[in-house]
Amino acid sequence: MANDILEGSPRIGIPRQTVLADGLTTAVEGTLAEFLSGQTAALDDLDPALGRFARTTRDLVLAGGKRLRPTFAYWGWRGVVAAREPVEPVLPALAALELMHTFALVHDDVMDDSATRRGGPTAHRIFAAQHSNAGRRGDPDRFGTTSAILVGDLCLVWADQLLARAAVSTATLFAVRACYDRMRIEAVAGQYLDVLGETEPGAWSVDRALLVARHKTASYTVQRPLQFGLALAGPAEADVAAVDEAYNRYGIAVGEAFQLRDDLLGVYGDPVLTGKPAGDDLLTGKPTTLLMLAHQLASPAQRAELALNPAGAVIPADGSGGLNSPAGLARRAEVIAETGAVARVEALIQQRVAEGIEALAGAPIHDDAREALTSLAASASHRRA
Repeated sequence: MANDILEGSPRIGIPRQTVLADGLTTAVEGTLAEFLSGQTAALDDLDPALGRFARTTRDLVLAGGKRLRPTFAYWGWRGVVAAREPVEPVLPALAALELMHTFALVHDDVMDDSATRRGGPTAHRIFAAQHSNAGRRGDPDRFGTTSAILVGDLCLVWADQLLARAAVSTATLFAVRACYDRMRIEAVAGQYLDVLGETEPGAWSVDRALLVARHKTASYTVQRPLQFGLALAGPAEADVAAVDEAYNRYGIAVGEAFQLRDDLLGVYGDPVLTGKPAGDDLLTGKPTTLLMLAHQLASPAQRAELALNPAGAVIPADGSGGLNSPAGLARRAEVIAETGAVARVEALIQQRVAEGIEALAGAPIHDDAREALTSLAASASHRRA
């Protein structure tokens, strides 16, 4: 069912030479590994337990991922700088976005009580297991949750420290920080709206769900990283205002498309590819755009199958199963598809990708950046993980 629905959707040091686009991920991860090595050693010197805490945090940061935020920031920067401008001075700033991303993921997993991320256990599950294996006193789950919150906090501090290492002028760094701070505030705001939506789904709407997508995901995944990269470039020959507007339009559109794809993957994705179980949004009744559209398009009979009781469990039409059972989840996913909501979300994704690409058409940026961002618009929104 899941594959059928999605089938058609379309310790390394900082490098010393100019990094080409295809080597960006390696360069970012090398920068992260070098920085985290020093930070871990410093905490290990204070106390061995802190060293173990830091190494677990390091491993979470380096555990893979698409590195999309540094990539969008890189092309936002590359779009206006000279062709052979070396990337090494700004690599710390690009890599800092991954530390911020880890902060967001770890806290998000705590709020959602998710079991897996990137194919492995989430931070709170890792620390709960460490607690149990060590035979410590107290509740392992509470220890895991508390430790994971601290992991996220530490990553946010580390992000600030790494960003400060960018070899740019003070004026440029202040401009970058302003964009970075706005990005963080919008991510927190979007996350709060996401949590609030689960508590009052009846008051939500498609427009409200898209607003959450814009702030929770589009802002800090695409829109602000592009503008962050533009700020990193400092004074440029390009019409900065025009570039900023193009990046803004592209970022909102493609960022929303990215979240809409996440909504689909959260219900129909293959856990082997996504690294996390499908159905978490159905378990909580999270009012995503997909689910809001399903309720809007559903017939009375379909709406009854999608209905939640006050305790948050599906009311099965035949009195059997339930939301928490595999059969209940599978049936709910089928009903959502039958309403036409999946097709509608696919259309919204296509529309937003087209809007994003159109925003770049006349933008005064280098052609290689335009081509790369055009490709990223498609790959970020038509992915299987």
